[in-house]
Amino acid sequence: MTPLTQSSAEAYVASTCFKIGPPGQVGVELEWFVHDSCRPHAAPDPDRVNAALDSLRLSPDLPLLPHGSRLTREPGGQVELSSPAADDLAGCVDITSQDLGILRAAFAAQDLTLVGYGTEPHPRERRVTLRQPRYLAMEEFFGRTGPWGKIMMCTTASTQVCLDAGTDGPSASGPSTDGPGGTSTGGPRADGAWHDFRARWELAHRLGPVLVAAFANSPLLDGRPTGYRSTRQAVWSRMDPSRTLAPTAVDGDPRAAWARYVLDAAVLCVRRPEGHPWSAPVGLTFRDWLAGPEAERPSLADLDYHMTTLFPPVRPRGYLELRMIDAQPGDGWQVPAALAAALFADPKAADAALAALEPLAAATAEPGPRGPAWTRAATRGMDDPVLRRAALGCFTAAEQVLADQARAGRPGAGRLRSAVAEFAERYPARGRCPADDLLEAPTAPRRPAPEEDAPC
Repeated sequence: MTPLTQSSAEAYVASTCFKIGPPGQVGVELEWFVHDSCRPHAAPDPDRVNAALDSLRLSPDLPLLPHGSRLTREPGGQVELSSPAADDLAGCVDITSQDLGILRAAFAAQDLTLVGYGTEPHPRERRVTLRQPRYLAMEEFFGRTGPWGKIMMCTTASTQVCLDAGTDGPSASGPSTDGPGGTSTGGPRADGAWHDFRARWELAHRLGPVLVAAFANSPLLDGRPTGYRSTRQAVWSRMDPSRTLAPTAVDGDPRAAWARYVLDAAVLCVRRPEGHPWSAPVGLTFRDWLAGPEAERPSLADLDYHMTTLFPPVRPRGYLELRMIDAQPGDGWQVPAALAAALFADPKAADAALAALEPLAAATAEPGPRGPAWTRAATRGMDDPVLRRAALGCFTAAEQVLADQARAGRPGAGRLRSAVAEFAERYPARGRCPADDLLEAPTAPRRPAPEEDAPC
């Protein structure tokens, strides 16, 4: 076997993380907290959670729901449903909704509810419930720099939208100004240029703060307001920057930027035989590991695994995984999926979105999630006037795409267009986000009195 070197590792990362081809497919990854339906403030009985999952009779080797969605468990007990890639937005929503309905029914049979918040709003003991070597090493790694990693593992949940990376064609018009990830910024582009992976990478990062702000849904932690609309985003901003910030510019090529980022990130865990801990040496980067003694150097499989431990706001995995959105209540996940998919599907909508986002350009030049626009988005949500105007421009552009699709007879487009329009009217148009509903609710989570623990 040919030894893995720095140059071969970088080439491998660049070629596999940006699968080049005509864009079109859409997927989602939905994380949910599990609540006791009768006592949502109490941690759910693990036996009932296991019974709900066992009732689905998922094969350990192929944990798929009937329509192809994959089911996994997060380290703090959250449940994640990952849809298969669908040929279009409507197909993604349809498949995911059917599998999600089956999953919800299995939990309801155990008097359990899947709920969507960016952070667990009720007071909870932060405990890593999955005692697998990966998560034990992760707990140790993040524990070296404060509580944020454990908060992330145990008490956060997201809605992630997955979109094709795009083609390798002519990039954006005008010279590069080195926006996030090393992409160019500028004015309108030819239709074909909007399918270019560089343009799609740029749009994903420019759009990030608006997605954080519009869908902020985590103002509470340990039962108390934190001062943020998206506490989840604030938590990510405090974690290891080598694996949570966006890559910085490398000659206008996001592939090179990502390859460098991967090698410079700290190693979170080293896989070892059963019974041996996976803890990584403190301060070791993957580049250091490659330069170490030949007998101890990592393999290609180690590189693949290392990339699964990196959590930037946009993660290339052959497709682009938009990771900055808080989990949404009910079927609210459909709106960020529709918004992002519509903007990425239509060149005119993409141009309109970038025009709306232009006032944020200077504030988004610093990589998320620590840049000024990202911090304002996490703190103020749609109460920030600049973010609000940018969001309304993006919602209007997406709504137009969906309206055009509905007129063309595209199944589901009319319903999704209505959902996007209703969300825009309820939240951005009024300077609000879902977090404001939680903060204003008369039954906002609080520490219950003992007599409230009686079953319903």
